[in-house]
Amino acid sequence: MPRLDADDPIFGDAASSDAIELIVVPRTTDLGGFQVRRALPTAKRRMVGPFVFLDQMGPASIALGEGLDVRPHPHIGLATVTYLFDGEIVHRDTTGAMQAIRPGDVNWMTAGRGIAHSERSSPTWRKQSNNREVFGLQTWVALPKEHEETAPEFYHHGEATLPVVSGEGLTVRVVAGSAYGATAPVATFSDTLYADVVLEEGARLPVDADHEERAAYLLEGTVEIGGDIHEAGRLLVFRPGDRLTVTARTPARLMLIGGEAMDGPRHIWWNFVSSSKERIEQAKADWKAGRFGPVIGDESEFIPLPE
Repeated sequence: MPRLDADDPIFGDAASSDAIELIVVPRTTDLGGFQVRRALPTAKRRMVGPFVFLDQMGPASIALGEGLDVRPHPHIGLATVTYLFDGEIVHRDTTGAMQAIRPGDVNWMTAGRGIAHSERSSPTWRKQSNNREVFGLQTWVALPKEHEETAPEFYHHGEATLPVVSGEGLTVRVVAGSAYGATAPVATFSDTLYADVVLEEGARLPVDADHEERAAYLLEGTVEIGGDIHEAGRLLVFRPGDRLTVTARTPARLMLIGGEAMDGPRHIWWNFVSSSKERIEQAKADWKAGRFGPVIGDESEFIPLPE
């Protein structure tokens, strides 16, 4: 990755004006007043680096006394990565992990050969009269074939442990992988780029070609790349090999994602990701038969296998 004070590419040259390969407008789903915007996968782009799934949760205001209640459900062949800007979510899983995640923290759950988990609001948070917003991203990282059947694990890294790189009018928090000379403590299975970028108006973010595949998900504000203006709520997939600069036309926030291209295509069915269709069929049977085991502390409910 470049220095944050690196020179811009020349305006109007190929690297500046033709840097974006694809613009994805997420499809929006309303889950009972809580909006989710899904940017990956799409028909035209299944993955960016190891990222095979990207959901924006909210921002949404939750009524006093209510909260999120994602009942226990299974995963295989991936790692879930949860990152919040507002709110709180309590994670529980079949390894016995129980962890509240708050803004700036990261939860990394490796499903591997199989895990089930739930995500809910705590009783304390449901009673709070202030800060009722929930806003964040949940991404799935596909695992390389040699790690698809690894043992399930869960890791939490607090905000203070994630490195922050600052430049003129901007800050970059490295959530997972490496960027701008800093590396997050989150253990990954392949080269990964995942960074939270906050830009003041007029700030410029250089994006080099160190990572094989790269994209930016625009959360807030308006940015300019190669003379083109882009609004929030877009996934901008960059062409490989091109160096570019993101300029904030207004105060803006975005997530950089990407990394090493995955070692072959992945099949996705419900919450299962695998290089093998047969392995997904086995996961379906295992969940239906109750072979994933209980989510410790949340054993009374579960999401049934879709028919």
